[in-house]
Amino acid sequence: MVVLQDRPVIALSAALAEALDECERTGRTLQIVTDHHSRVTVPVRTMVTAKNAQWVVHDGSGYYEALTGHPMHWDGKSFARVPDASDYAPAYLTRPTAPIGSQLVLTFQAHHTPQNPLGGQVDHFMRLLTGQPPIGWGATEPLEHLWDPQALTTHILTSNAPRLIAVGGGRRPAMATLEFTGTTELTTLTIGYKPDDPPPVAQVPSLIDVLTSENPITSLLAQLTPGRPDLTTEPRWSGASAPIGLAATGSYTGPPGFMRQRIGPPTTPLTWFHLGDGTSPEYWQRHQQLLHHLRNP
Repeated sequence: MVVLQDRPVIALSAALAEALDECERTGRTLQIVTDHHSRVTVPVRTMVTAKNAQWVVHDGSGYYEALTGHPMHWDGKSFARVPDASDYAPAYLTRPTAPIGSQLVLTFQAHHTPQNPLGGQVDHFMRLLTGQPPIGWGATEPLEHLWDPQALTTHILTSNAPRLIAVGGGRRPAMATLEFTGTTELTTLTIGYKPDDPPPVAQVPSLIDVLTSENPITSLLAQLTPGRPDLTTEPRWSGASAPIGLAATGSYTGPPGFMRQRIGPPTTPLTWFHLGDGTSPEYWQRHQQLLHHLRNP
């Protein structure tokens, strides 16, 4: 399914969400086609990277894949990669239109009990990182509801729409995408930092420690991504993400060569594995080594 979007900022509207749902039901790919001056919000970028969807950009002379820069063409049925392309699309290599700061990305998993309202982890994390709780939630943008964990919980338990969005109201831009499967929550929280506002990379383990005293999690991956502080994404190269660390349930003594730290309450301990400072993309290899060890102890 090809959807044309002619606007400066592409948000996850009700129409786009409906198109994605239909494509998932019918086994198709959703291709969102925009101008090269357009930007997308966090939920749309998440949809493109995690779901069966693509962001295709027209730059006046041709088409390219927005997040990779790979040239594309219309093959009569859909947009497809140019098989013999040897370089990035020229527009992908142009300078971003706004200063590039940092985006702290925390992806965590949690298991919930029927007694506790959902959304506690996002609420607590946003307070710690932005100074304020979320201000709204909803299934699409613009968000429909003021922040209310109890109303959010009722919606998840009574509807067939497991994906939600939460937006922050603090001193830094913050947005989370939440996905629920039964009692399991998988959430990605993104916080925007201006170039003169360094993210708290060294404090991430202590932030998790504070969070889990009230809102347990089972795992967390922290990474840093160069990007616009307003959390929108342009279809051009701005830099590669790099890992900070990973927290996993349990107390581990290995693997060798990894810095470890015990965090979390005694009843539900976590081990924090330090992977990097968020500026070295090559440390994703260490992340893969660590995952292999955790899966094959």
